[in-house]
Amino acid sequence: MARWQKKWGRKLSKPTITGVAKPTVNDIARVAGVSLATVDRVLNERPGVRSVTIEKVQSAITELGYVRDTAAANLARRKTYRFVFVLPDWKGQFLTSLERGISEVIVNAPQNRTEVRTIRVPTQEHTQLTDTLSALDPAEVDGLAIMAKETPQVRDAIADLRKRGIPVVSLVTDQPNSDRDHFVGIDNVAAGRTAGTLLGRFTGGQTGKVVVVITNKQSRDMIERRLGFDQVVGASFPHLETLPSIEGQEDAAHTERVTLRALKENPDAIGIYSVGASVQGIARAIAAADLPQRPVLIDHELTENSSALLRAGVIDAVITQNTGHLARSALRVLRAKCDRTPVIESQENIRIEIVIRENLPSMK
Repeated sequence: MARWQKKWGRKLSKPTITGVAKPTVNDIARVAGVSLATVDRVLNERPGVRSVTIEKVQSAITELGYVRDTAAANLARRKTYRFVFVLPDWKGQFLTSLERGISEVIVNAPQNRTEVRTIRVPTQEHTQLTDTLSALDPAEVDGLAIMAKETPQVRDAIADLRKRGIPVVSLVTDQPNSDRDHFVGIDNVAAGRTAGTLLGRFTGGQTGKVVVVITNKQSRDMIERRLGFDQVVGASFPHLETLPSIEGQEDAAHTERVTLRALKENPDAIGIYSVGASVQGIARAIAAADLPQRPVLIDHELTENSSALLRAGVIDAVITQNTGHLARSALRVLRAKCDRTPVIESQENIRIEIVIRENLPSMK
C-alpha cells in the first residue's frame, strides 16, 4: 500500500493523470476531525465556528496541500462579482477608449458572473470624489478600480474602503502611498524614459530646446513620466534643454494657447514632449507658430487623433498602453482579491508599446 494510503487509511480521492491524489473537502473533514458542514463554514468564512476548530481546519488544509477550486465554489454559491470603475470626467479620447475596453469586458462578463458599473467624477471636485467613494456599500460592491489624482482625501477614502472590506485597484495613475491592493498600468517612469530616448534619437544630435506639455502638475502619472524623461535627457542627451512643464488641463483650446505661447517664446525649440495633454491643441499650435523647422513630437496614448497626426507626419512616435488589457487586468485582479487567490504578475504586466507611422494599427 502506498505511503499516503497508509498515513490517511484510505485513498484521498481519484488519482490524477500524474498519479498524485488531489485532496478534497472530505479529506479535510476527516483529518481535522470535524463535519463537512464545519469545513464549509470555515472555507466560506461564515460565523459560528470556534477559533480552535478553525485552526484545526486550516492546519488540515496546509497539511494536505488543499487548493480550493474558487470558480466551482462561486458557481455553486451563484456568486456574482459586483465591481465599480471610478474614472475622471475628462472628454479626452484615451478615457473614451478605456471605457470602450471596459464595455467590451462587460459584454463577456455574464459568463463569469460579473457586473460592472462605471462612474465619472469631475477631477476638480475633490468633495464629490470622496463622497462617491464613501457612498460605496460593501453589501453591494465587491471591488473598486479607481483612476484619480493621489490626494490626502483620496488616500483616506481608500483606507476607509479597505477597512470596510472592499478591495481597491488603482488604474493608469498609481496611488502608492495609499492602502490600495494593486496597481494596474504601465511603469510611468519607464514610459517617460522611453519618451526621452525617442526624442533624443529623433532630433539626431541637434542642440535646442524641448517644450514639455502636461495635463496638470498634480497627476502622479504626469510627474513620473516627466521624471523619467529628465533622467534620460540629462544623462544621454545633455545638448537638449528641457523647459519647465506647461499645463494643458485636458482642454484642446487651452493646450493650443499655452503651447503656441511657449513656441513663440522659444522659436529654437526642436522638440515637444506631450506627456498627456491634448495633442490636437499641440498640433494646431505647431501649425500656427510658423517655426523654421517642424519640431519632433513625442506623444502618449494612441487615439483616433494621435493616429491621424502620425499618418500626417506631425507626430513622430506614440507611447501607448492597451486599454482593453487595462480593463481585463483590473477585473482579474479584483476577482483574485475577492477570492484571496494570488495575482499572476506576468499576466497583469501592462506593456509599454511604441507606435510609429510604419506600424500604426487600424483604429476601430
